[in-house]
Amino acid sequence: NKYVIKKKKKELKEIFDYLQSRSFNYFPKILKEENNNIYYEYIKDINEPREQKIIDLIILLSILHHETEIYKEIDTDYYKEIYEKINNQIDETYKYYNNLMDNIDKKIYPSPSEYLLSKNISIVYNALNYSKNNIYNWYNLVKENKQIKLATIHNNLDISHYIKNEKPYFISWDKTKIDMPIYDLIKLYKNNYLEFDFVDIIKIYLKKNPLKKEETILFLTLISIPDKIENKKEEYNRVINTKKIIDYINKTKDILKEYSIKQETNK
Repeated sequence: NKYVIKKKKKELKEIFDYLQSRSFNYFPKILKEENNNIYYEYIKDINEPREQKIIDLIILLSILHHETEIYKEIDTDYYKEIYEKINNQIDETYKYYNNLMDNIDKKIYPSPSEYLLSKNISIVYNALNYSKNNIYNWYNLVKENKQIKLATIHNNLDISHYIKNEKPYFISWDKTKIDMPIYDLIKLYKNNYLEFDFVDIIKIYLKKNPLKKEETILFLTLISIPDKIENKKEEYNRVINTKKIIDYINKTKDILKEYSIKQETNK
C-alpha cells in the first residue's frame, strides 16, 4: 500500500478527466484528495537506458499534443502581445550582456569566468541577433492570423518527469495548461540539452506532429535566446555557469542549422 502524496497546487482531476476523454490516460491515478493533499497511486519506474527513455518520452509527448490539439479564434492583439514580450526579453538580455562586458572591459585582470565570457561574447550576440531577426519575421507572418493551434501541454517537462512500468506516464502535472505545443519542446530542450542529441529527438516528435512554418520560426527564436548567467559567489561555479551558456548556444546551432535547411527546402 504505497502512495505518492503531494500538496494540491491545481485542480488536476478535471484536467485528467479531460485527457481521459481525449484518449490520453498516461498519468498516475488520483486515489483521493484530503487536507489539501492529493494521493496518487505509486508507480515503480523500471530501469531503462536514458537514451531510450528520452525517445519514449518524446513519443508520448507527441501523443499528448496530437490528442488534445484544438484551434482557437483570436484577435490581432494576441500575437502582438507575444511579439512584444519576446522582443522585450531579447532586448533585456542584450542589455544584461552589454553591462557585463562594460564591467569586464574596465578591468586590467579579469577573472577566469569573465575572460571566458569575453572570448565567447560574439556567439552570444550572434544568437541574440538571430532571435531578434526571427521574431520580427515571425510576427510579420502571423499578425493577420485569426486562429492559433493549441494543445494541453505538460509545461514542466524533464526526463525525470517521465516514468514507465506496464505503460508510460508523465508525472508532476502541477503546471499544466492549454498553450502552444512548442513550449513543451522548449522546456524539455532547456532541461536536457547537454545530455542528448535533440536534432534526432525533434525529428521523432515531428513524425506525429509536424510544425507549421510559424511554429518552427517561433520555436527556433525562443531556443536561441540565451539565459542570463546564474550568479554564484565561488569563481569555480561562475566558470561552470558561463561555460553552460556557451555550450547551450553551440548545441542550439545544430538545431538551427537542421531546421533552417528544411525551411529553405520547403519553399
